[in-house]
Amino acid sequence: MSKTAASVLALVGCILFSIPMAAQFNGLLPNGNIYAGVSYGQLSDIINKQSYRGFEGSFEALPFSRFPRFGVVLDGSGYYRSGTVAVKQYLFLGGPRISFSYGKWRPFVHAMAGIRHVDSDGFVYNPIAIDVGGGADYKLPFKNFSWRLQGDYVHSHYASAYQEDYRASTGIVWRF
Repeated sequence: MSKTAASVLALVGCILFSIPMAAQFNGLLPNGNIYAGVSYGQLSDIINKQSYRGFEGSFEALPFSRFPRFGVVLDGSGYYRSGTVAVKQYLFLGGPRISFSYGKWRPFVHAMAGIRHVDSDGFVYNPIAIDVGGGADYKLPFKNFSWRLQGDYVHSHYASAYQEDYRASTGIVWRF
């Protein structure tokens, strides 16, 4: 058998065996979504509450087919403020999310916890953050895409002071 015939036979075999594997592989990937958007926050750097602009992104997996309304979320966001003192804040959070579909809308609520990283002109601190919030996704006419509106309350504690902050974001969601 020549090398060309062996290559063609191997290619045909891979194509034929990949069709049944594709049907089985569909159940291995979790359902979920990926979100990317812009964000506005009323955030504190220890005691001073200021307005910040930035980004937010999240990944949600719906790992349980028996509970399609329950998901697990990983969320990351960054906020920036320039001026006399440059301040950068990042939030890295994770937790459960509960959602349901109502026509073209998909409202949700979540409770997350994680780390808040604040860099205020070289002074860095990393308190634990607790985030409670919710929002809604609106299905767009494009397949698997939605638009999200989201609001959150973020609580943290550092240097004998509580930081009670709020953030709002909007952006595009890709559902898979």
